[in-house]
Amino acid sequence: MILVKTEAGHQVLRDRSLRLTPRQRSAFILFDGKRSVNDVLEAGMGIAREDIDQMVELGLLGQVGGATDAANAGAVAMPAAPEVPVRAPAPVAAQAVSPPSNSDRSSQQRYKDAYPIATQLTGGLGLRGFRLNLSVEGTSTYEELVELLPKIRAAVGAEKAAVLELALLG
Repeated sequence: MILVKTEAGHQVLRDRSLRLTPRQRSAFILFDGKRSVNDVLEAGMGIAREDIDQMVELGLLGQVGGATDAANAGAVAMPAAPEVPVRAPAPVAAQAVSPPSNSDRSSQQRYKDAYPIATQLTGGLGLRGFRLNLSVEGTSTYEELVELLPKIRAAVGAEKAAVLELALLG
């Protein structure tokens, strides 16, 4: 299967309104309508199939349609998932990355679910949350993100932090 960036994907790439992990971003750039999913997976970016599926669900990537040219933005078949507005505040992260309801998720999956939410919450704080945002972006494990949860809760409030708490601990 060959995927290409959607218009929403190009927008996210330009303005970073939706936080992708460094691996996701590197692999995302490779989706040019010429490389197959297997080519990108084998490119050595360390990306998993689940990361690609998540980008498709978010509407950032779509299939190249039939015999049309890959560069044609109209050739993208949008996924069946509801379209997520790119510039909306924190509730978008809750919709886009709502964690599975079961508590049998691994630490790695919990981190993958919670990281975009945490970066969006702290990124929305502006300059007053700059250091906290850098701390969140510097995390690479579930445990590190859990350690920052009280600081994030104090900065954004318990109501907004509830979505992050659900992704991490739920």
